Amino acid sequence: MESQTLKSNLVLILDFGSQYTHLITRRIRKLDVFSLCISGTSLLKSITDLNPRVIILSGGPHSVHSDGAPSFPAGFVEYVEEKGVFVLGICYGLQLIVQKLGGEVRIGEKQEYGRMEIEVEWAGGLFGSKAVGDRQSVWMSHGDEVAKLPDGFSVVARSQQGSVAAIENPSRRFYGLQYHPEVTHSPEGMETLRQFLFKVCGITADWKMQDVLEEEIKVIKDMVGSEDHVICALSGGVDSAVAATLVHKAIGDRLHCVFVDNGLLRYKERERVMETFQRDLHLPVTCVDATEQFLSKLKGVIDPEAKRKIIGREFICIFDDFAQDLEHKLGKKPFFLVQGTLYPDVIESCPPPGSGRTHSHTIKSHHNVGGLPKDMKLKLIEPLKLLFKDEVRELGKIMNVPEAFLKRHPFPGPGLAVRVLGDVTEGNALDILRQVDEIFIQSIRDAGLYDSIWQAFAVFLPIRSVGVQGDQRTHSHVVALRAVTSQDGMTADWYNFEHKFLDDVARKICNSIRGVNRVVQDITSKPPSTIEWE
Repeated sequence: MESQTLKSNLVLILDFGSQYTHLITRRIRKLDVFSLCISGTSLLKSITDLNPRVIILSGGPHSVHSDGAPSFPAGFVEYVEEKGVFVLGICYGLQLIVQKLGGEVRIGEKQEYGRMEIEVEWAGGLFGSKAVGDRQSVWMSHGDEVAKLPDGFSVVARSQQGSVAAIENPSRRFYGLQYHPEVTHSPEGMETLRQFLFKVCGITADWKMQDVLEEEIKVIKDMVGSEDHVICALSGGVDSAVAATLVHKAIGDRLHCVFVDNGLLRYKERERVMETFQRDLHLPVTCVDATEQFLSKLKGVIDPEAKRKIIGREFICIFDDFAQDLEHKLGKKPFFLVQGTLYPDVIESCPPPGSGRTHSHTIKSHHNVGGLPKDMKLKLIEPLKLLFKDEVRELGKIMNVPEAFLKRHPFPGPGLAVRVLGDVTEGNALDILRQVDEIFIQSIRDAGLYDSIWQAFAVFLPIRSVGVQGDQRTHSHVVALRAVTSQDGMTADWYNFEHKFLDDVARKICNSIRGVNRVVQDITSKPPSTIEWE
């Protein structure tokens, strides 16, 4: 899915560091409009090459008065006015518009955080579907406020404290909201975004997943020569399976799938996944047992980033070897590697605006983004890199990927290496974790909760606790249970199990798995935590 083919209707979000930026992207896509998110400090050429119809400036944690506060590039205002691009500033984005176009922003006498009520002062443009005097509840998060508007701008809504809540300059196509319309705490926010995109900007709701499928097949055919062969790394998860199915539709049997058993898989994962590939997906798959290769390289490694880097590197070594074996069999060397990279992987790899970094401030390296070596020999094909997880599932459904497979919970590329905190090779940590995870997941299935949960898994903690089992003192391992609800994995809430369910699961684990005498539950949302522990 190349943005170039969708540019006439593209809504481009410039990210200035708000925790809600990805929600803007998702909300707009839910309106059947294609949107992309790039760093707010991107070069002007990065913006002009995408040729957007609309640009949204996101919120952010900065003050426009701070040294090094992020801003759009030089020439931005001239570009959007020359091309007739509509611009909407949200929170920090609004203040940036005001400051850069000649207005004044000052530290607010009364800071506004959380739910606030605003009142419409002009029923046009952003609030064309409203009447003057209409009120609505919105989510505010700002300390600075607009003191003076640039020439030609009007206030179209104010907060209950009298602060500027929305501004417009229709002749220059600049608009601004001091609140966050993209969050659910602004109940009428979607209506405002819909009004802005369709009524003000004239955007057409024409982005459909069937179009994505057809476009991706065309892109792959154009990229891969008529006699070229392609390797696909299958992990057993939804993303790589959908990516493989898509590429197989494009090039047929010139796709060669490989599933690597790296010794970090879940209980009986290898057998279950291979059966699914062959029985349900009808994909040609070679299984490579690389358990010793991975575990020997991970021995003694504790740092989670180091583990991810090692795993990424070893995967590529195996793919290179697999490519050489194929060359001997086919007489032609594969040049491409398919991976199921998703848009959240790309977003989380972006540098935070205003950080002064030219590379991302790594939350955690995705083994198919940040964990790949720079000297890898294969060229990447990432057909899903602009899609969120729910969109990938929708695409898979169009291609008749079995629903049971599409509903599988996400499983990280590094596998259990990021669910064993510390050295994965120490003692029998992996075996214990596999058994705990199996009991937990099967209990969730038996309770009919699996499809209500985005992701569930167990974590092996690097601590021991004192217990009493069989009238004897034990000093055994502690495991944690994690289950979350989410739409895209960018934010998540912990799943609130009934106490009886947790009691039953904890009893099963402690009574049937030797070496475990304590079970805890992770009840942290994302943010502040990540979904995975490492």
